[in-house]
Amino acid sequence: MCHQHSGESQCPSPPGTLRAQSESDIPFPWDAGVFDAHCHPTDTMASIASIPDMKARALTVMSTRSQDQDLVSDVATQHGFEDIDISISPCSSGKGGIVPCFGWHPWFSYQLYDDTSSDLTFDGTPSGKISHYDRILTPPPSSKDASFSEGLPDPRPLSEFLNETRSRLENHPLALVGEVGLDKAFRLPQSSNSAHEAQRDEGLTPGGREGRLLSPFRVHMSHQATVLQAQLRLAGEMGRAASVHGVQSHGVLHDTISKLWKGYEKAVQTRREQKRVASGAEDFSSSSEDEDEDYPKSNKRKAKNASLGPLKHEPKPYPPRICLHSFSGPVDVVKQYIHPSVPAKVFFSFSIVINWGTGGGDKAEEVIRAIPDDRILAESDLHTAGDQMDQYLEDICRNICHIKGWNLREGVEQLGKNWREFILG
Repeated sequence: MCHQHSGESQCPSPPGTLRAQSESDIPFPWDAGVFDAHCHPTDTMASIASIPDMKARALTVMSTRSQDQDLVSDVATQHGFEDIDISISPCSSGKGGIVPCFGWHPWFSYQLYDDTSSDLTFDGTPSGKISHYDRILTPPPSSKDASFSEGLPDPRPLSEFLNETRSRLENHPLALVGEVGLDKAFRLPQSSNSAHEAQRDEGLTPGGREGRLLSPFRVHMSHQATVLQAQLRLAGEMGRAASVHGVQSHGVLHDTISKLWKGYEKAVQTRREQKRVASGAEDFSSSSEDEDEDYPKSNKRKAKNASLGPLKHEPKPYPPRICLHSFSGPVDVVKQYIHPSVPAKVFFSFSIVINWGTGGGDKAEEVIRAIPDDRILAESDLHTAGDQMDQYLEDICRNICHIKGWNLREGVEQLGKNWREFILG
């Protein structure tokens, strides 16, 4: 998630990368195509004008809350790709653009209530608002500060947001669902006051933390899971990929996602069956041509944002492709997601600001080595577009290539291929 939400209005300088001195002398192959799998430039709208002049070929731009859904849509209309085959092909020399993503981040999940539940947390009254926040926040605000909930927005129906998101996805045929997820560590910021409003940076899109002190209140994981699953079901319904956030919740996140594909798991051959097939018996059920027939290849379509409808597919209750962004989990969790029985294709993206900026570089290296070459992505996770975003992308690409032992150009090309597979299938 972008820095402005963690209380920093400026991005830190990129930490040193892992490459050896000899690698540092190798010019970076921007012409091979560099693709940011996760970023938030609409948090700093003044930076949007720099997107066409960036070295990066494409930015996957997240929305997170009420204040940025329309911003991302508007920027996609202005800077989105009209012809996906030409614009993001490896040999493209065109200007950079964006792929929009629409979702409700777990940090803001408290602002929604599940209006499809038989046990409603909000009835539309002032007292119902207090009751809603007492039920989905821990500890209940009324037990600590009776005025805290009064300063929060009136919760809105989850179904209303899902309908709006469905409409945005229909209007942007290449769009994904994101940023969505779970976060066990997050605490709500204190309510804004007049002193804070007088000092806030007018260049930042409203709704973030922006330096406010944190309260003791967290969102119950069960409520976060309800909001997450509803959005992932929508992604599955429309055959769109999803970008997923997970902090201190890797086990519960896997459980929450895997519940959606229960009953849809792929059959896994036993060793005896594998030997039988290898000895000459035909096994038509394992044909790779049929593996993803419900989520067909889309990289041959010409996408006009204003006119092209969504692909025909069989709706499923889970997304066809998932990216776990700035992934901080252990190798064991990676193995769960790439198990042959998993029906969704799961990718793992990494950023300098999260995976190295918080001192987790050694852990990230171990995990990157364990991830299959075709499941890894690069991201900036920055809240401002331009030269700094390009620099972070170069650094993370160099890091990944160094850890993987890839030739720099071939590695960048592999990362671009992976990004196209994540976006288009």
